[in-house]
Amino acid sequence: MLEGGSIEVNGNGLLLTTEPCLLNPNRNPGLTRADWEPVLQQMFGVEKVLWLGGELAGDDTDGHIDNLARFVDDRTVVAMIEADPTDPNYAGLQDNLRRLRTMTDLAGRPLEVLTLPMPAPVVIDGRRMPASYANFYIGNRVVLLPAYGDPNDAVARDLLQRCFPDRLVVAIDCRAIIWGLGAFHCLSQQVPAV
Repeated sequence: MLEGGSIEVNGNGLLLTTEPCLLNPNRNPGLTRADWEPVLQQMFGVEKVLWLGGELAGDDTDGHIDNLARFVDDRTVVAMIEADPTDPNYAGLQDNLRRLRTMTDLAGRPLEVLTLPMPAPVVIDGRRMPASYANFYIGNRVVLLPAYGDPNDAVARDLLQRCFPDRLVVAIDCRAIIWGLGAFHCLSQQVPAV
């Protein structure tokens, strides 16, 4: 099984996902990358599946891609990075970055990888929240960027504004919203009709 936040597509044949989420025994016991790839290709009309390995501390989704790396055009990905090597997110995000830098599009061209810094840890009631700038929402005229009252809010806003010159990037404080363990991309996911 998978949720909308566990996949990211570029609209041109590529799909990004993570091993910790889709290959997790608590979600899909016994399934491998080889099992998943033809299913994802058929379900989403993609030709190539790109796998990342890291996840965020405090994330209850086992590593949804929408907190880690997102396409901003058909060849450009923004990826979360942690500057502090002692932070629990550092190693996994570095692994994701290394993987992304070896990935190519359908024509064999390397992906362009831009980095977004992590905000300082957001801790509520002693629990670390999965605060990430990658959980932005892309609208027709606007990009809603989660903000956390951190100096990196402006860094993330400026980077995304360069990525989306035809949209206004609006940073909105998500320190209350993140208590639900997600931000704007999570909030905008599909709800099935009952």
